[in-house]
Amino acid sequence: MEDLTVILNGIDQGETGTADRLLPLVYGELRKLAAAKMARESNQTLQPTALVHEAWLRLGGPLQPSWENRAHFFASAAEAMRRILIERARRCQAQRHGGGLRRVDVDDPAIAIASPGRDEELLAVHESLDRLAHHDARKAELVKLRYFVGLTLDQAAEVLGVAVPTAKRDWTYARAWLFKDISQSRPS
Repeated sequence: MEDLTVILNGIDQGETGTADRLLPLVYGELRKLAAAKMARESNQTLQPTALVHEAWLRLGGPLQPSWENRAHFFASAAEAMRRILIERARRCQAQRHGGGLRRVDVDDPAIAIASPGRDEELLAVHESLDRLAHHDARKAELVKLRYFVGLTLDQAAEVLGVAVPTAKRDWTYARAWLFKDISQSRPS
């Protein structure tokens, strides 16, 4: 770490090229610091390496400011990492990013719409499908083609004259809508 002090002094004195030698020297320690910070955070998708690189850029990248000493540098790096993690957590909690709602897999059997074998479920799907038709006729038609006729998603998209990605989105929405509607209309 004596080299670190020399490099930090060189940066302070304005010596050229010293900032380029700083990152390789402190990288391992910064990565340990990043890993420790991230271990205390839940639901982090950012990798320690990415956190180190983002913090390095926030600290000035190749244009490093004047550092008093090693402790000053690492304290600033730790603060930069903390701010990055907080900003990411706030972004994830923002309403436009789901705002605390949990992601649900629409292919999960727990939210699958009824199979046509059971009369009670068939009637529930039918009644709910009528309500969906009032809400969005195209999505209701897609469900009829898939559920009652047995067409594949590609075939149903072709019949409806929409792109397959549109049909996929409509199918996802319709399944979730029907599940919610059927769940709410069932007696408790």
